[in-house]
Order: sequence, then structure tokens, then C-alpha cells
Amino acid sequence: MGLPAGTTITWYGHSCIRIDTAGGKTVLIDPWFANPTSPMSADAVERCDLLLVTHGHFDHMGDAIALASRLRPTWPCMHEMSLWLARRLPGGGDAAIGMNKGGTVEAAGLRVTMVGADHSAGDWNAGGETTLYLGEPAGFVVELEDGYRVYHAGDTQVFGDMALIRDLHRPDLAMLPIGGHFTMDPTAAALAVELLGVKDVVPLHYGTFPILTGTPDEWRAALVDRGMGDVTVHAPAPGGSLSAG
Repeated sequence: MGLPAGTTITWYGHSCIRIDTAGGKTVLIDPWFANPTSPMSADAVERCDLLLVTHGHFDHMGDAIALASRLRPTWPCMHEMSLWLARRLPGGGDAAIGMNKGGTVEAAGLRVTMVGADHSAGDWNAGGETTLYLGEPAGFVVELEDGYRVYHAGDTQVFGDMALIRDLHRPDLAMLPIGGHFTMDPTAAALAVELLGVKDVVPLHYGTFPILTGTPDEWRAALVDRGMGDVTVHAPAPGGSLSAG
């Protein structure tokens, strides 16, 4: 199933994704527009109907608070994150919808399901001289208006339950980290594609810093090695987009 007509997916570097749907909705996922490869600043973002943050690390939470305060999107998130947001967002964080893995919510006219991820989620809290815990890491499956399903894995290693994501949620497009060191590398990401059963993938969390060494070409080669040369790796430059056609 190809990308729906009228839908555009834009990558702003690292794991920062914008989805403009055929129904006129704008979705932002892991909005760290301050990353060193992004061609756009958060101040230039004019619309967000649905905001998703996979976990509380700075390179994913990024500009989320500022964007949510200014644009007031609906923000489904991990339960503990919603409790924290209630004290930091306008209106007491009433736009934050606390949920957990396995749950599905209707938000901004779309269906959002939270799924598992195998990573960590704490970040430094200077004021408390300790780490800040915002709940476990997660991924999201977003079902667009016509039923097309996009899976954003957040940060994770490959894990066997990706087969459950395949069986339960049947994503059409998977966005997976490939950089290594903090997440899976291209070889492991090729196994993830096999478990998920998808034919269209987008690499995330690579090229931002020298330590993130995985590349889309290495992923393509690893997919061929696993007998999946028919999988298309869509790898736009930062600020580049995928669309139908």
C-alpha cells in the first residue's frame, strides 16, 4: 500500500518527523528541531495538531514543550510524562493524554497506538541534581484517515515483539533508528524489518553526530543480505519529504 495521495512525510534530521495528512492534519514526532542537521527552527513551525514524543531524552523531547505551549496540539504520551506536563503546559496540560503501551486513543481525527521500545528514558535534571524520569520509552503506530499506518519506533534495539507489532497493527511504513551506539545499527535494523514485515522504511537517528555511524546504504546492504532486497529505504536529506507518486 503506497503513501496516500495528499500525504507528505518530512524528515528534519535525527528522529524529528512531520506528517501532513490528506485530511489536513499536521503530526510532529520527536520534535528536536534544534538538532545540528535540521534546516528548520522550531520557531518556524506554524501548525501542529498532534504531537508525539517517544521518550524523555533531550534529543527527542527537544522543542516539544515550547511547541505545545504555542500551538496547543493534542499530545498523547506515556502516563508519567503526562503527569509532568500537567505542571508545565498552559491549561494544566489538559491537551496531554496519558496512556501506556498497548493503548489506543483517537486524537486529532487519527488513531494513535502506543507500542513497546527497548531503550532508556531518563535525562539530566540540573535543578534536582539527578535524572528526570518521564516514563518508559515507547513507539507509536499512527493510523491516518484512509487507514494507512505509520510506525515510528523511537529509540530501540531490535526486539522479538516487533513481530507482535506486525501481527496486531500491520504498519505500512516503518521509521527505525539505524545509527548504532545508542540504538540498533543497520544489521539489527534489517532484522527489525523482517520481524515487522514492511516493504517501505525510513532511517532515523543517524548522521546527527559522528558516533552515530550507521548509514542508509549499509541498511540497504544488510537488507539484501537477509534476502529483502525488495524493501525500499526512503532516505531524504534533512528537510526532504516523501509523498505519493
